[in-house]
Amino acid sequence: MLTTTRRTLIAAACLLNLSVMAQDAKPWPQAKPITWFVGFPPGGSTDVLTRAVARRLGEKLGQTVVVENRPGASGAIALQAAAKAMPDGYTLVTVDGPSVSNVPMPEVGKDLAAVSPFVHQAMVLIGPGNAGLKTLDEVLNAARKDPKVWSYGTSGTGSSQHLAGELLNTLAGTTMTHVPYKGGAQAVTDVIGGQIPLAMLGVTPVLAHAKAGKVRVYAVTTEHRLESLPDVPTMAEAGVKGFVASQWYVVATSVGTPDDRIATLNNLITEIIASPELKSVLFASGSVPSKGSAKDALNFVNQEKRRWKELAQKSKLNLAP
Repeated sequence: MLTTTRRTLIAAACLLNLSVMAQDAKPWPQAKPITWFVGFPPGGSTDVLTRAVARRLGEKLGQTVVVENRPGASGAIALQAAAKAMPDGYTLVTVDGPSVSNVPMPEVGKDLAAVSPFVHQAMVLIGPGNAGLKTLDEVLNAARKDPKVWSYGTSGTGSSQHLAGELLNTLAGTTMTHVPYKGGAQAVTDVIGGQIPLAMLGVTPVLAHAKAGKVRVYAVTTEHRLESLPDVPTMAEAGVKGFVASQWYVVATSVGTPDDRIATLNNLITEIIASPELKSVLFASGSVPSKGSAKDALNFVNQEKRRWKELAQKSKLNLAP
């Protein structure tokens, strides 16, 4: 004979099953909102770009797309949340790269399924607006003479910004110390306040402060100057020959998500990134749209992983969390 408690549990389980069946009966993506994870705090390059695309993706799908920030561990927390989600097309995550880490990090192609290329983005090396050193050459000379004084902030250990900073150390013959933050906004604040002398960051949290004269932008990391910062030289123009680096993003989801849903998301995200509505967001962040299939995104990630892992090994990076 069933007890009251057991009858209650069975009834609750039946109701849950009916709820799941009702959701499954609705065509994707009408059953529930889509969650899009971001591994860094609000206000940084990753967050601003993702929110702009998510808003338009929701409009095209006729479903809410909720951006959820899960900062920490250089993005690993957000990647883990996406990797553990149901493979039903209702979860996305922005993967930041290139990155290397000793922290267990879900990988695209193994723990996550690639959805789409996203963008390539320039990084910038900045110092306080009132700094006495006016050029990158002056900064690097000072860093060589007194290495203990010089450090640079980034949005996390093993991040693309960390790797770009170590590439600068390698090519310029400096030994500046890396200072990891949970996001770019706080690093900019500490540069302005004089807590750290430099930071290697994405353009989004920097641009307004640069226009206001609160930070000095010494160089951009890509091959070409930025439209939003036309007077700032590239690293190569500023004297660091052979320096080319960018941070990039791809969109991923849970492994096992149906191919047709991935294809739909790929097509829509590619269309949104290339649309005139995104031009101002891309301009402000120094971004260039990327396009291609889910397979193209996976191949690119694997190629970049090999390239930057070699740098990490040669530079003997300290990747402790």
